[in-house]
Amino acid sequence: MRIRVNGHERDVAARTLAALLEELEYGDQLVATALNRDFVRAKDRVETPLRENDSVEIVAPKQGG
Repeated sequence: MRIRVNGHERDVAARTLAALLEELEYGDQLVATALNRDFVRAKDRVETPLRENDSVEIVAPKQGG
């Protein structure tokens, strides 16, 4: 399926937001997610389906200065 992740088009196999994070190797990292500009809580990612042409934003905090 083709979706947009952080502004970049990409083909993914994932069918849920949680599966997408695994596919993109975020693992257990602390991240914030939005699907089509709507914030998605971490506990809701497993049940949040992805569809063709969706737009996902993934934001991870940075450390250092």
